[in-house]
Amino acid sequence: MMSLKLPTFAALCAVAVALPGWAHHSHGNYELTDFTHLEGTVQEVHLINPHSWIFLEVPGEGEGGPTLWAMEATTPGGLRRNGIERDDVLPGDLIRVRCHQLKDGSDGCLLGFVTPLHGDPARGHGIEKEWD
Repeated sequence: MMSLKLPTFAALCAVAVALPGWAHHSHGNYELTDFTHLEGTVQEVHLINPHSWIFLEVPGEGEGGPTLWAMEATTPGGLRRNGIERDDVLPGDLIRVRCHQLKDGSDGCLLGFVTPLHGDPARGHGIEKEWD
């Protein structure tokens, strides 16, 4: 009986440790049924764990002026698995995105797809790739 308790306890501990990390990666803050389409200039790129980020300046309509959008992506390792290189998108680049906007309507998105429009074929100009 004692030999069964130790593996069971170890398995329960592993699950308890993993659950907070799994819950953290929920997409519950985003409206996942629709894509928001945006085009703008990259202000910052942060390829960090647990989530990478692009900060995108989107031109405003009328007198509104530009708006800065925070775009959440997957980890740097996840981006590499999706075929994205570190220099595919850099500050100053023009990009087009399809993303899931925050449910509260604020200027934030869960990145779905990014299409670089910077004109450099070596960095993937015009090729849409998944960032989530």
